[in-house]
Amino acid sequence: MGLLRKIRDTGRVAEPAPPAPTAEEAPPQARALGGSVQVRHVDAGSCNGCEIEIGGAFGPVHDAERYGARLVASPRHADVLLVTGPVTRNMAEPLRRTYEAVPEPRLVVAVGDCARDCGLFAGAYGVEGAVRDVVPVDLEVPGCPPEPAAIVAALRRVTGR
Repeated sequence: MGLLRKIRDTGRVAEPAPPAPTAEEAPPQARALGGSVQVRHVDAGSCNGCEIEIGGAFGPVHDAERYGARLVASPRHADVLLVTGPVTRNMAEPLRRTYEAVPEPRLVVAVGDCARDCGLFAGAYGVEGAVRDVVPVDLEVPGCPPEPAAIVAALRRVTGR
């Protein structure tokens, strides 16, 4: 019983949030989304390093949901595509179709060096290109893999929170 009392008296403990991004940092389409976004993740051919960091970004430590970003299972419910990895030849068309399935206004965030410029996979026979070579990209998150805090910072630029 003492433990429950301690939990009740302590309340929720979390790190204070960094300052909110300025309006100039947000992509123009982000203003139409109203401060809350539904995010669909697409692995276009990554090594899974970025996926682990995305899991950390939405986990209890970094908690991207407290800034208005929530993962969804369908592109038809999404506002934002979070794309990782270089786009492989087999994933180019599925990525285009996923992009087209996201209703307007939509944004694309390229997560990681591979998504930005193919990283160490540049020039590989099975690689179509970077994400921007297949669909328009609004934001890029550098790193191999990027830290969860950098992913959350990019999502905060979209939500404005």
